[in-house]
Amino acid sequence: MTDQDTRRSVATGADLRSRRKVILSAMLGNVVEYYDFGLYGTLAVIISRQFFPAGNATAALLSTYAGVVLSYALRPLAAIFLGPLADLKGRRFVLLLTIAVMSVGTAGIGVLPTYAAVGIAAPVILLFCRVLQGIGASVEYTTAANFIFEHERGNRRNYLAGLSVASTSVGPLLATLVAYLVISAMPAAAFNNWGWRIPFLLAIPMALVGIYIRRHVEETPQFKEMAELAEASKVKQKPFRTAVREHWGAMLRAIGLGAGQRVGSFVIQAYFVTAMVKAGFAENNALLASLLTYAIGPVPAIWGGKLADRYGARIPLVVGYGLFVLLTVPTFLAIGSGSLWLAVVAVVAFTFINNFVGAPLTTAYVMSFPAEVRASASALNYNIGTTALGSTAGLIAVWLFDLTGTNAAFGWYMTAICAVSILVALFAMPAAVDEQRRQSLAEA
Repeated sequence: MTDQDTRRSVATGADLRSRRKVILSAMLGNVVEYYDFGLYGTLAVIISRQFFPAGNATAALLSTYAGVVLSYALRPLAAIFLGPLADLKGRRFVLLLTIAVMSVGTAGIGVLPTYAAVGIAAPVILLFCRVLQGIGASVEYTTAANFIFEHERGNRRNYLAGLSVASTSVGPLLATLVAYLVISAMPAAAFNNWGWRIPFLLAIPMALVGIYIRRHVEETPQFKEMAELAEASKVKQKPFRTAVREHWGAMLRAIGLGAGQRVGSFVIQAYFVTAMVKAGFAENNALLASLLTYAIGPVPAIWGGKLADRYGARIPLVVGYGLFVLLTVPTFLAIGSGSLWLAVVAVVAFTFINNFVGAPLTTAYVMSFPAEVRASASALNYNIGTTALGSTAGLIAVWLFDLTGTNAAFGWYMTAICAVSILVALFAMPAAVDEQRRQSLAEA
């Protein structure tokens, strides 16, 4: 081997390590974000007992889910500030900020006094922690995906998006696993008294690892180039205003395309455990079913991304949403059937479908916009869809169950939303989802 070959080999190895570090740094933030949300949803029944008045379990549970809605209602407002900040100050800067703020909100729940100790102050402080987590998470997912996309030079955009989606299963998987192990390792009285705090406090070491790695990765080449051009032009950049004025149509298409999956994601993360407990299954069995959904989650996410890169995004999207239309109501009927085996199979299949469509949706959320407004536009469309459709899913599901006595009512609600997403996939697909595939075909 010549010296030139040696230098080329060393450079290739260094580049590969750098790209892996970029992907890892982005995925770790997603893990922290979804660890918190998965944990809050998994322990929703217990949280409702700890921080709200006793006497009306349904009211307490609705109040707990209202905390989810509040934290997500503030996300679009936070995105108005943090999205443009990522366009002006850098993706890496904002990613360091988001992981720190998210972790403070999550760990804060682990040290809060309960309603029995401080009364009405308990739910107020709980909601404040949810607000902090929501602010930090408002741009985490889209900025992390953008960070990966802008570092990547190959033709595997949807595959990389699939890795981002896969990381959103790792966080809830860890949350559910930790909750399951803690519940199984101690008496119920000890867990209800203080043991439930342990999973929330574990967000601290997770965040420290993420911050360390993010501090040791470079800013994206595309942002560096954009920043240099902006400085040379001497024109004040207004990414949020530009995004809203010039790219609102692309935002609406992205929101519609992801509507069904937004609802499905929040059902998985925040309602399946509650639905199974209310259907009469033991809490440890409900947690075990949730654990299985997150364990299989990365597989369909990556598979769906590979298929979208190879055959186009419309195929996995239409197939996935079509399966949701056919199987969502039967999924909730299975949960209420009394059969643990049937309920577990149903929620696992539901999760498989939901993650299968995730990769091309992530690409649409982020890459439908030019670099100079990408963080602003992606954060805004993602958070509007997530807040309006996703964060309200648990609340609507509890309300519909209380109204009708069956979870099938919520199944019909989600089925209608998935039908809308199919129409967008068929007639208004964002062009950016298949952009690299078209370029590869043209070059061939």
